[in-house]
Amino acid sequence: MSARKSMSARKSQAPRPMLPQPPMRAKRPAPPRARQRGAALLAAMLTVTLVATLAATALWQQWRAVEVETAERARVQAAWIMLGALDWSRLILRQDALAGGADHLGEPWAMPLQEARLSSFLAGEGNAAPPEDASTDLSDAFLSGQIIDLQGRLNLTNLVLGGKVQDAALHQFERLFANLGLPASELDLLVQALLQTQAPASAESDAPLLPPSVAQLGWLGLSPATVAALAPYVVLLPLQTPVNLNTAPAEVLQAAIEGADRADAQRLVQARAGRHFSNLNEVRDRLGPKAVVSDSLHSVASAFFEARGQLRLGEIVVGQRSLLYRQGVNVRTLWSERGAFPLVAGSAGAPDTVSP
Repeated sequence: MSARKSMSARKSQAPRPMLPQPPMRAKRPAPPRARQRGAALLAAMLTVTLVATLAATALWQQWRAVEVETAERARVQAAWIMLGALDWSRLILRQDALAGGADHLGEPWAMPLQEARLSSFLAGEGNAAPPEDASTDLSDAFLSGQIIDLQGRLNLTNLVLGGKVQDAALHQFERLFANLGLPASELDLLVQALLQTQAPASAESDAPLLPPSVAQLGWLGLSPATVAALAPYVVLLPLQTPVNLNTAPAEVLQAAIEGADRADAQRLVQARAGRHFSNLNEVRDRLGPKAVVSDSLHSVASAFFEARGQLRLGEIVVGQRSLLYRQGVNVRTLWSERGAFPLVAGSAGAPDTVSP
């Protein structure tokens, strides 16, 4: 057995005969014409890629220029329309002054303009429609707006006059803070800050600047919660002003009139809804002797108004508000700013989310 295994092992180790390999063929170089066709194809592909890139770049630049021009044109159109809306608001207030009498929520200026197509609104007013070939397309322009009586709120300017705290105005704000559940310490902080804003300027003084609006009362150290709670009921005007009892909400009426409680304020609101107050004596008759109605602190007319407008032109929405000051029949614009300013729900003296 071992002999057989050794013989089989020797057979397996024996070299196998080499089979003849086919001769290797040498690669022939491509003919010159084929090489030229490949180079031409590659050059054509590079040329097409370059032309496509340049065309796409030129198309993008043209599209960008058109978009920029369209946006700029829409912005200019919106600015002119908002300017016209502001002039229209001033005209309404001027006509109201010509009519005379008290300012109340039943007058035309107090009626908000709900969003309406501008072309339909102009046609409804009897104005001539723009020609069909006009460059300004107002088919997608929608306008809304409102005039708000700012003297339906307590004026922060009344607190300090000539560097001195005014006691009557201070008591009004004390009642407002108490009714809103705000800490009295923040009212003291507010009064002290207002005193510092009227202090004589000096090189070493670190007095705060007077904020331009109620929304910036945080400059004077008030907490955001207090600013948000005060915003619907206070205003910051350039002059001292009385409270218009025809437009003030119940919260302001209760704080502005000494001796009036919440029920008295609600009765005044209900009474003026049926017939506005023509003079302060009518208010005194409603409240009786327990409430103190002062000619210096209260009125039935107003001089400061806010005009709000919003224009929706296609996908562009532009909002604007302006402070209007009326002296007799003259109505001046003191300042204007752009932003998102929603219309006030309810009356012109109702609570608001953003106040000047």
